[in-house]
Amino acid sequence: MRALQLYPSVKLAASARPAPRCTSTRPPARLRPLARPQAAAEGKAVAAPPPPITLTDAALEHLAKLREESGDERLLLRMGVKSGGCSGMSYVMDFEKEEGIKPDDLVSEYSLATGGSFRLVCDSKSLLYLFGMQLDWSSALVGGGFQFHNPNAENSCGCGKSFGV
Repeated sequence: MRALQLYPSVKLAASARPAPRCTSTRPPARLRPLARPQAAAEGKAVAAPPPPITLTDAALEHLAKLREESGDERLLLRMGVKSGGCSGMSYVMDFEKEEGIKPDDLVSEYSLATGGSFRLVCDSKSLLYLFGMQLDWSSALVGGGFQFHNPNAENSCGCGKSFGV
């Protein structure tokens, strides 16, 4: 029986053995919270972890402007992925009201340079493909608009709005 190699660019040494496969079909037991860092236990300030999706200052500024033009300052940006597009999956972005947040959604909050904040919502399935992504904005006449810099994408189309994993 031949083992499936998930990452073809990674070569295993002759003495290396693949990790054992999990054969359980049951979902994992409820996860325990991680132990608090020593600094937090001593009452010292601890830096928050970076958000899973990074928004550049240019993207935040443009999103805040779009939200302001909509007339509702409480809107949040929902990001996700869907099947389709030239490369297999395409990015989806739209404004949404707070009532649309689901229990398994991840909500990240970003500080605006002009004061205030902006919130982004992503469902857990899309987050698997978007984790580590940076969203940028370019006002260039050719190739301008939102730009997705996704480290999980193995390939993408020429317009940059779809990708393959």
